[in-house]
Amino acid sequence: MSLLIGVGDLVINKEYGENIMQIKSVAILGAGAVGSYVIWGLNSVKDIKLGVIAEGERASRLKKEGCLINDEVYRPEVWTPQEAHGVDLLIVSLKYGALHAALDSIKAAVGENTIVMSLMNGVDSEDIIAEKIGMSHIVYSLIKVASHKEGSGYYFNPETTIGIIFGEADEPYQSERIQAIDALFGAGRINYRITEHIKEEIWSKFRLNVSNNLPQAVLGAGVGCYTDSEHMKAISNGLRNELEAIAKAKGIDMSVIEKTSTRGSAVPPTARYSTLQDIDAKRHTEIDMFSGALMRMGKELGIPTPYNEYTYHIIKAIEEKNDGLFDYDENNRELTYSKYNYINVAV
Repeated sequence: MSLLIGVGDLVINKEYGENIMQIKSVAILGAGAVGSYVIWGLNSVKDIKLGVIAEGERASRLKKEGCLINDEVYRPEVWTPQEAHGVDLLIVSLKYGALHAALDSIKAAVGENTIVMSLMNGVDSEDIIAEKIGMSHIVYSLIKVASHKEGSGYYFNPETTIGIIFGEADEPYQSERIQAIDALFGAGRINYRITEHIKEEIWSKFRLNVSNNLPQAVLGAGVGCYTDSEHMKAISNGLRNELEAIAKAKGIDMSVIEKTSTRGSAVPPTARYSTLQDIDAKRHTEIDMFSGALMRMGKELGIPTPYNEYTYHIIKAIEEKNDGLFDYDENNRELTYSKYNYINVAV
C-alpha cells in the first residue's frame, strides 16, 4: 500500500518514488453567484483547506453569516489576502468592474507555486491578472452556471449546470497541474470538463454572453424572447456576427470545439441572465467587458461594430437611469426641446 506524505502542493508516493502534484488549499476571491457554486462544489472534499478572501465589513459578515447557497449555509474559512498567501489554487470569480481594484489582493495571495483560475466573463481577465503575477500561474478556464440571487442567498440547479471548463493553452495538455485540478474537482460535486481548445471555449462563452445576455437586458424580458421574437433574433444575430468577425481576425477558430459547447446551461424561458440581473438590482453591469471590449477590438482591427456600439450606449444609459440621472420632477422648470446632437464618445 502506498504512503502519501503532503509537502505543500507536492505529494511524494514512497512506494513508487513518484512526485504527484496535489491541491490541498483553495481560496476563492469573489463569493457571489459564481463563487457560491465553487464553495458548494468543494465543501465536501476531505483534507483540503477551503477559504474565501475578504476584508473589512465583508469579511465580518461572511464570518458571522456564512454563505447561503441553495437554502443551506456553508462556512468556508475567511482569509485576508496575506493569510491566503501561498494557497495552492486561487479561483477568481469577481465581477469585471472589481478586477482592477483586486489585483493587489491577488498578488498578495499568490505564492511561488499558486495556480490561478479566472472564472470571470469576457476574454481578457487572464491577461489582466497575468500582468500582475505572470502568465506562468494561469490556467485558462470558464464556467457555465445559471445562478441567481434571492435575498441574501444564491441559487442554481446542480443537475442542469454545465460547470467549469479548463485546460492548458498549449501542450502538454495533460500537465501536472491539470491532473491536480482534475483530481480536486473529481473529489467534489463540481461538474467540469478538460479541453485542449480552452481559448476557443472561452470565446464561445463570450459569444453566448454577447448575443444572449445583452439583448434581453435591453428589453427586460426572460430568455424565451429569443424563441418568440424574430426581432430579438435579429439583434442577437447582429451582435454575434460582429463578434465572430473579430474572433476570426484574431485567429480564434470556434469551429474546433464540440457543438455542445456552443450552448449554456438549460434554463426556463423566464430566466434572466447576469446583465439583466444587474439592471434589475440597479447595479452597474459588465457591458464594458462585453460590447465595450468588442468595440475596442473592432476599432483596432478595422471591423465595424454598429450593433455592439448601440447596445453599449443603451445599457450605459440604463445604468445612468438607475443611478437617478433622469429623475426629473415638476420642480425642473427649465424647458427643453428635441434637437440633433452629435457627440463623439470614445470607448
